[in-house]
Amino acid sequence: MLPSQRDLFDVPRDVCYLNSASYSPLPLTTQEAGRAAVGRKGRPWTLDAGFAHRQYERVRSAAARLINADGDDIALIPAISYGVATMAKVLTIPRGTRVIVLENDHSSPVLEWYGRAEAQGFVVETVRQPSDGDWTSAVSAAIERPGAPPVGLASISSVHWSDGGMIDVDRVQAALRRHGAMFVIDATQSAGVIAMDVKQLDPDAVLFPTYKWLVGPYGRAFLYVAKRHQGGVPLEQTSSGRRNVNSENPVYFGDLGYVDNAQRYDMGERDYFISLEMASIGMEMMAGWGTAAISQRLAMLTQRIADGVRELGFDMLDRRVRAPHILSLGVAGGVSKDLIARLAAENIYVAPRLGRMRISPHVFNDEADVDRFVAVLAQKLR
Repeated sequence: MLPSQRDLFDVPRDVCYLNSASYSPLPLTTQEAGRAAVGRKGRPWTLDAGFAHRQYERVRSAAARLINADGDDIALIPAISYGVATMAKVLTIPRGTRVIVLENDHSSPVLEWYGRAEAQGFVVETVRQPSDGDWTSAVSAAIERPGAPPVGLASISSVHWSDGGMIDVDRVQAALRRHGAMFVIDATQSAGVIAMDVKQLDPDAVLFPTYKWLVGPYGRAFLYVAKRHQGGVPLEQTSSGRRNVNSENPVYFGDLGYVDNAQRYDMGERDYFISLEMASIGMEMMAGWGTAAISQRLAMLTQRIADGVRELGFDMLDRRVRAPHILSLGVAGGVSKDLIARLAAENIYVAPRLGRMRISPHVFNDEADVDRFVAVLAQKLR
């Protein structure tokens, strides 16, 4: 089993940080790279002519590796909401169809479709949170519901951010394909931890940021766009998205045609030379450990917690339907925010989410962390 990687992070022994589904800490090497990058920005004349291109290609390649994509299929974006807005502009949702979203899903894969539904003539259908936690069956049933309008698109997270329920995207994609529907996946809570192969899955778009599970900075995110959608009009009009708009040429606007890959969807002002390298380092580390090893380790930690709190009166999703790295604990009447605060006073950090307690360990956590959490939680409940 992959051992704890705590030595690679600045996490003191007395800190029990179990909240990577909100923000992960940065590895020490990433922090060092960030400080060096700030120094480069302070002395921009030290940057050679090829520096920017190397940054773009490195980070594009690192993101692509996580989902078995080609680098040319990855756009550089600042946030999931930006990427969903891009795809909403690119994709045509047929009038009279349904766009399927999840109840209490994060705002990013949901709100764009509500904003467009009336004008574009489709309806947004919310799949209710299933009592048994089986999101996959609930989504599949919604897609196949007899007598319902046809499905145009599903825009859902691959792991539900609040309850940790995991969606079998292969099964959902098979159902969508039978109906000729499109699939946009917010992989925020799964990229780098749960394997995804876009060449086999063939979704229309996949999006993920780096600041959670990919142990990277805030403000860096990536959009995979299937090749069949790489001929659309981007959200922003940028020189980098055109074939030849170059300030070093005698004529600036040489060729206004769009580039023929996902780079046309890159954000403007993408020259984040400080955080691009930081994002690359985190993704490269995750790919080096591999999803199988990471999932196995984190599943061990969350199951150890589940076993430890079983007699404390909490309910949780069955192991077969929950993600390996997120455990959501509920109790009748909801988990008190005061309990979360009292845990934080002991340097134990978890998150209140929709009346539940969300616990999300990462590779820097170890058995001592989770055992301490269980012991202190039991003490606080006495």
